[in-house]
Amino acid sequence: MPLQYPLVHVDDVTPENMQKGDGWAISEFRLPITGRDGSSTTIFHSIFRPGSTHARHLHSRCDEIAVYVKGHGIVGQSDEVTEVRPGYCRLMPKGSPHFFHNETQDEDGLVIGFYIGAKDVKDTGYEFRGSVTAADLAVPRSDGLKEGILLNVDDVQPLPDRAKNGWNTGDFRLPIGSHNGSPSALYWSKLAPGEIVNKHRLDNCEELYYVISGHGFVGAGEDRAAIRAGHVHFIPKGVMRFMVNSSKTETLEVIGVYTGAGSIAETGDVYMGEVTEADMKAPAA
Repeated sequence: MPLQYPLVHVDDVTPENMQKGDGWAISEFRLPITGRDGSSTTIFHSIFRPGSTHARHLHSRCDEIAVYVKGHGIVGQSDEVTEVRPGYCRLMPKGSPHFFHNETQDEDGLVIGFYIGAKDVKDTGYEFRGSVTAADLAVPRSDGLKEGILLNVDDVQPLPDRAKNGWNTGDFRLPIGSHNGSPSALYWSKLAPGEIVNKHRLDNCEELYYVISGHGFVGAGEDRAAIRAGHVHFIPKGVMRFMVNSSKTETLEVIGVYTGAGSIAETGDVYMGEVTEADMKAPAA
C-alpha cells in the first residue's frame, strides 16, 4: 500500500546539478524532501569529498540549520572562522554570509541541513558571495561564532524523562530552539534497542527527520514502514506518529526539526497511547 506521508531514502534521490560558478563545489547534493512533497521546509543531504567547499553565500529569505555528521572542517560566518566536527549543530541566520570547507584528508564530510520555511533552494533567496580563498582559510580560528548558533550536541543536556507522555527514550536533546533564539527546534534523539516513542501528534508544527544510524519501525497516520540509516521522513502537523527501535543491538539515532516550534511545549504535543502489536502491522492493501 503506497505511503501517504513522504518517506524516502537518500540513495533513491537523484543528486542535484548545482553549478560551481554559483559556489556549489560540493561533491554530492540531494534534496530528499522539498515543497513538492507538501513540506514548508527543505532538507538537504550533502557530501563533501576531502578538500571540497561550499563557497561564501547567504539565504535572504530563510534560516538554515545544519548538522555535521561526518568529517571535520572549517566554517565561516560573516567575518569569523572556526572549526566543526561530528556532532556540531549550527544555525545560519537569513542574510548572513557563510561557507563550509572540508579539510578532512581521508574522509568524506556529511552535512544534513534544513532550509527552514523554504520550499526549495530558489525559495531560500540563495546568493553567491564569492569564492573561499587560501587567505580565508588561514584566518585565525575562534572558539565559536558570535553570529547565529553553533554548539556540539555532546554539550547539550538530555531533556528530563518524559515517559508519562509516551516518550520512552532516555536521550532526547534540543541543541537549537527557542531557548537559544530559534523559532524552530532541532532535535537529536537516540533510542536504545527496544525503546519506543509512543503514539502522539504535533498540532502546531510539521516534523522532518533524518535517520543517522540504526534501523526501526515507524507509523504516520495509517502508514507503517521500516526505516534505516539514510531515510528521511516528513510528517505534517496533526498526524499521529510513533517510532520503535526494533533492533536488539543497535541504537537508532535520528535528527529532525519542528518547523515553527522552538520547544516541545510549542509543538502542541498530544499523547495518543502506547504502540501495540496491531500498530506494528501494515494495513491491508
